[in-house]
Amino acid sequence: MCLIITLIMLGLSVQNLIAHNWLTGGTQLLIAMGFLLLLINNIYRAKVRKRGCTYQGCRLTNWFTQRNKEE
Repeated sequence: MCLIITLIMLGLSVQNLIAHNWLTGGTQLLIAMGFLLLLINNIYRAKVRKRGCTYQGCRLTNWFTQRNKEE
């Protein structure tokens, strides 16, 4: 799912940046980069789980998940 959304948003971003729609293209690029971060984080977690090691993870996603648990 993350891969599909990343590719779609990246494609739309490039099209909008070529058409000089800077705000829309930039926003879509940020969304694509966010989903790419989540995709890389999920791949890393799966690899670590396979090895049976502990997971340190990405500080940004760990901060966000810890914040949601406190509320």
